[in-house]
Amino acid sequence: MITNSNAIVLKRFPYGESSTIARCFVRNNGKLSFIVHGARRKKSPRSAHFQPINCLDLVYYYKPSKNLQTISKSSFSNTWKNISQNFKKITFSMALLELTDKCLSENDPHVDLYDELFYALKSIDSNTRNDNLIFWYYQYQVLNKLGFKPDFSQKDQNNTPLPNPYGSINSKKIFDCFESSNVRFDEKISLSSKDRKIISSYLNTCLKIHFEGVDNFKSLKFMKDTMG
Repeated sequence: MITNSNAIVLKRFPYGESSTIARCFVRNNGKLSFIVHGARRKKSPRSAHFQPINCLDLVYYYKPSKNLQTISKSSFSNTWKNISQNFKKITFSMALLELTDKCLSENDPHVDLYDELFYALKSIDSNTRNDNLIFWYYQYQVLNKLGFKPDFSQKDQNNTPLPNPYGSINSKKIFDCFESSNVRFDEKISLSSKDRKIISSYLNTCLKIHFEGVDNFKSLKFMKDTMG
């Protein structure tokens, strides 16, 4: 069946001499893997299309029984002005993709989460500071949209103790915004190292309870090792 949908490229791998396997979050069908013939040829427009973080309009042949889908047409549906020019923005964007890839199953549509990922990338592209707030909000939405919405009153979950999410004034303020789906944060908010530790520790603990391998983001580790 031939179908059309927007998609965000999560990851790509070389395949054969000139082709690529691209793993994408497709708005209509969830996470899918595509074989993109000729994508590694220098003159192929698909070489530029199928790079992580890119937002595409895809026409493809969809067969649920197949592990690899086939691309018919591809084009950019959106482009980023600032992400590629800023190391920190690239890092947080790649972390968004890593998280999505680890938490989604193949062929499992989540339109709402796709829209949240697109919004997060758009916000990082246009935001001037506090990209980590956008990342944390997306972590919260991954839990929320996949059926594990955090209950901030709980002290443990599945026999795992949860950190206190309200351990500081700012952490409570941030989580209250998350709970009310308010993403219009005060960009001038000054987060202390304690605030950051409380927020990230709580979200990472919740994610580790429900998903495997989400405690090791290569992109964020690289940023810490590089920028301290």
